[in-house]
Amino acid sequence: MQNHDWPVHCVALPSESRVNGLYQTTHLADAYAIRLPSDAITDPESLARFVFGQQAPWVARLMRVRDALVAGFGVKTSRQLQNSAVSGTGKRIGIFRIYETSAQEILLGEDDKHLDFRLSVLRQTRTDGAESASYLIVSTVVHCHNRLGRAYILLIAPFHRLVVQSGLRRAARIGWPVSAE
Repeated sequence: MQNHDWPVHCVALPSESRVNGLYQTTHLADAYAIRLPSDAITDPESLARFVFGQQAPWVARLMRVRDALVAGFGVKTSRQLQNSAVSGTGKRIGIFRIYETSAQEILLGEDDKHLDFRLSVLRQTRTDGAESASYLIVSTVVHCHNRLGRAYILLIAPFHRLVVQSGLRRAARIGWPVSAE
């Protein structure tokens, strides 16, 4: 089902999300929500795989630039992260390690020498009057360990926000996978 007029909204970190309060200090925390059609799949892992599998070509180019810039600092590149999935060092969705799953949320992320981050993909039901609707909320929290981490997050934060919003919009434009129920 395609729908071109479902906007992505910046929202507060959902109180029920596992990323909320995860780190004692955070250097980036954001969340973006999009309304899901009523027949969309409900499994957070499947939703995450769909969103991250639909990235625009410019995101891949941006990741190549990022990798070229950070490789000299000992920061994990996307290729290294992809290879860790192939080598069997944990279940992943793309470059993201899966930390937890529940019926409503999947928690992804990575730990590195400069920072740790977690990404939540949460399916949330909201009721507005008599109407109930499902939303997909992608939240990110980052904890930096050192100056390199703080400089890195300062540089990539604007791109991160664009990538998350673009991924959600693109998934809606393509059409969310539908539930078999």
